[in-house]
Amino acid sequence: MKNLAVVILIWLIGAGAVEAQTPGTVDGSSSVQGTTETGDTNSGASRLPMLQHRNQRYQLHSADVLQLTFPYTPEFNQNVTVQPDGYISLRGAEDIRVEGQTLPEVSKSLRIAYSRVLHDPVINIELKDFEKPYFIVGGEVGHPGKFDLRDETTAAQAVAIAGGLRDSAKHSQILLFHRVPKGWMQVKRLNLKKMLNDANLDEDAYLQAGDFLYVPKNTFSKIQRFIPSSSMGMYANPALH
Repeated sequence: MKNLAVVILIWLIGAGAVEAQTPGTVDGSSSVQGTTETGDTNSGASRLPMLQHRNQRYQLHSADVLQLTFPYTPEFNQNVTVQPDGYISLRGAEDIRVEGQTLPEVSKSLRIAYSRVLHDPVINIELKDFEKPYFIVGGEVGHPGKFDLRDETTAAQAVAIAGGLRDSAKHSQILLFHRVPKGWMQVKRLNLKKMLNDANLDEDAYLQAGDFLYVPKNTFSKIQRFIPSSSMGMYANPALH
């Protein structure tokens, strides 16, 4: 579990700082908010954000570039970049925070901001540059790393894209980490072994942009290095004795 906690911490740092929250637990070890497990219920689940549905609108990130066009007041036309703190600097209006918002939400925020200087402002927004959707697969897979998220991709498909499971993988407890608003982290445990054995992927989860799929080691792999290699043949195939 210590290794899992380290992996989670590294991923959080690489994806960007999040707001400090009261620590939660995953299997009693990692400081992640709001955990769920396939088939389980949580007494506090109603208070925690759930995994977001697929096909959601794109949410703005740091370094995204927006083109703002004012058809009736072109002097306010401008290109703005989302700053590391999530704000954009506007010509003739106060800065507003847009990180995590969809374009319709940003449009509403802009109209409110410019209503102080314009009467019933009309603003067209175009996303000129944005963070390309991706997901990360780590742990016991053939080729762990960062991959482009194209179309609809499930956790099982993501594992296949990352080179499949290693023999050392604990594929009954794969963890899917998903960032939700206000610095919360949603964790879902997937039993890929059961899904494949039952030939039923109904419980497979769809990935969202930025999701992290972690495949832990199985118990035998953790203790294998402590077993003398000379003794392996004595127990590997008892049917031959």
